[in-house]
Amino acid sequence: MKGARGRGTLEKEKPPIFGLIQRGGLVCMRMLANVQQKTIEPIIKSIVKQGTLINTDEYDIYSRLPEWGYQHKTVCHSAGEYARDDDRDGICEVHVNTAEGLWSLLRPWLRPHRGISQDKLPIYLSFFQFVHNARKRGKALIGELITALVA
Repeated sequence: MKGARGRGTLEKEKPPIFGLIQRGGLVCMRMLANVQQKTIEPIIKSIVKQGTLINTDEYDIYSRLPEWGYQHKTVCHSAGEYARDDDRDGICEVHVNTAEGLWSLLRPWLRPHRGISQDKLPIYLSFFQFVHNARKRGKALIGELITALVA
């Protein structure tokens, strides 16, 4: 049975999860209290360098990215657009496929842990984020793991 479509909410017991991922790089995931610009703005500003190009879908929560000091390009999923080649070099550089791939990894990773309470979900997200980011750092995983456990 497929889940209900639409945006998650705490009230529906399907809390919204916000994710940022650098292509070929690190990930940041947070469970949100709500899906509002004032909620995502401090997360983005604390993690993403001003002037960075951020690709998103057309969801209006991202409309203020240029006001916050970021370059912003979108793909319009509702119009069937999933990638775009703006500079006509044969490479579709405007897409959110990296983030979509992240969600496709997170869902099956969480599935065996059915019934995760909302107060514990941030811990699961942090562990998923840690493992993903440590993989990107290679052999440094062991050192990071020991540091995290001792801290």
